[in-house]
Amino acid sequence: MTIAASTRARVGILVLALLLLGGGATAYTLRVASGRAAATGTADPGFTLDGGTGALYVRDAASGRVARVDPAAPGGRVAGGPSCDRFHAAGSTALCLQRRPGVPARSYVLVLDERLREVRRMSLPGIPSRARVSASGHMLSWTMFATGDSYARSAFSTRTSILDLRTGYLVKNIEQIPLTLDGRRHHAPDVNYWGVTFGADDNRFYATVSTGGRTRLVEGDMRNWSARALRENVECPSLSPDGTRIAFKKRVSDGPREPWRLYVLDLGTGREHPVAERRGIDDQALWTDTKTLAYGYGGAVWSVPADGTGTPRRLAGGASSPAVPR
Repeated sequence: MTIAASTRARVGILVLALLLLGGGATAYTLRVASGRAAATGTADPGFTLDGGTGALYVRDAASGRVARVDPAAPGGRVAGGPSCDRFHAAGSTALCLQRRPGVPARSYVLVLDERLREVRRMSLPGIPSRARVSASGHMLSWTMFATGDSYARSAFSTRTSILDLRTGYLVKNIEQIPLTLDGRRHHAPDVNYWGVTFGADDNRFYATVSTGGRTRLVEGDMRNWSARALRENVECPSLSPDGTRIAFKKRVSDGPREPWRLYVLDLGTGREHPVAERRGIDDQALWTDTKTLAYGYGGAVWSVPADGTGTPRRLAGGASSPAVPR
């Protein structure tokens, strides 16, 4: 072998070694990143959904983790749950939405059991917006912003998914559901859905649909895969535990600052009334029982009677995404 050939061989070996080292470092980095991602979907040992009847869970703003409100604990809560940007739980199931870093925006959808252990993970495009679990824990829904990040803006697009845990069937985007509007089948490229809430039978659901510059309440049927519009100016519906009323946010002004008020609709009579909360609520309210609503505002979780009486009461500061699993 000539000196030149020998030199080329040594250089080639050195380059190969550097590539192998770089590949190993990259693989190690990916394994570490994967480990960190998996860790964020776990809860501390002993932190479960079994906090007792009426126990309130929230997303703790300081840590980003799910916490259980407990006046006897330091700071008024125990923060031992997974890290979530949006959270909801019912029955023995929890739903955790985590935004991933990077462009374009993507998020993890984590399905958790009653011990808040991860049982399913999906990576989907978008920014977490709404999360809901049916009372039985069998049906899950979430909404992601595809473009924009606020319902107060005119330019936004959403993707709303529904997952049936009994069958594993996932509808990634419900925009293709046959929609009846004003007695006719409606087709339009600007259709957006968000804010699903489920009935006790896990078949009927309600949601917001936006099309033609208007928002409407729709009633959906999973079994027949159909939806029909019921009334205008209803956003982020939340069905009461007895299935008779819907809490929702109603647009009362055209400005971008706090354009909504929190209302309750009686499905039997069609009558609606505002609750005593007079601030602009941009949240999907939660029924903590048949008489009371909880919601996020100004970096805290508040409650108010659903019948329009009383005054708002702060339940937890530095918190969002209220849930009462039991």
